[in-house]
Amino acid sequence: MAWEFERVAGPFDFTEGPAWDGQVLLFTDIPKNRILRYDPITGKCEEFRTGTNEANGLIFDADGRLYGCEGGGRRVVRYNEDGSTTVVADQFEGSRLNSPNDLAFDSKGRLWFTDPRYSDDVADLELGHESVWRLDPQTDGSWEMVRVTHDTTKPNGLLVSPDGGTLYVAQSDYGDEKKRELRSYAIRADGTLGECDVLHNFYPHRGIDGMSWDSDGNIVATAGWELSGPGSMIYVFAPNGRVLETHPLEARPSNCTFGDSDLRTLYVTAGGALYRARTDRKGWLVYPAS
Repeated sequence: MAWEFERVAGPFDFTEGPAWDGQVLLFTDIPKNRILRYDPITGKCEEFRTGTNEANGLIFDADGRLYGCEGGGRRVVRYNEDGSTTVVADQFEGSRLNSPNDLAFDSKGRLWFTDPRYSDDVADLELGHESVWRLDPQTDGSWEMVRVTHDTTKPNGLLVSPDGGTLYVAQSDYGDEKKRELRSYAIRADGTLGECDVLHNFYPHRGIDGMSWDSDGNIVATAGWELSGPGSMIYVFAPNGRVLETHPLEARPSNCTFGDSDLRTLYVTAGGALYRARTDRKGWLVYPAS
């Protein structure tokens, strides 16, 4: 089945972070420091929240609370229903984060996130590395922060397998001889990671930006661009990295998630807009529970 994408909102500036809440699709407009809300029933798209410090990736936890990576604010946050914002993580051992990019929950309620810096302005970086982190919830409401990768540069989208056994990371650096790979890491019982396994190498073309799950345990990923290679594309990967399908679209994609009442519509942020396509696949989400 060919997926036919239609633009349903935009253009805006730079869109990212699509997250389905069971009724509407939220996504970020990074340069405008806002989260937008698209209602597929009415077709209306309006501001949901402002002042988001260049928020990028969004995700709901199992209880339906919204979390985001505020790249400009250099922090991971929870957006509360009363309009307030709770800082989940903004530093490690006194050093500020780089620019948190994307995030994923696992079945234990742990929050994993990537912390690259996609900018030539690196004078203010304090950590000295661009890594993946794990946040472990504590009984007092705080989070314990653990660095889990030591081999990443520019980690971008990430997923934790539904069984909690594997972390998938988009290693998406830019420039000559930089690695652009879909990677997997076994998650050990103590939450540390095993050795990296490269499942797909995109070099020298643009690699993966964002990813989501389908209900069969396959990875649906946004990758490619108009400047090289096969162009802007949605890839469907088996868990072992085998390419099952590719679906082209007209704009450079940044992220994707499934939505609508049956979770068979793929929503894609691309080219500063929001697109959607009906698919023959069903999504898998932590919330609403799939």
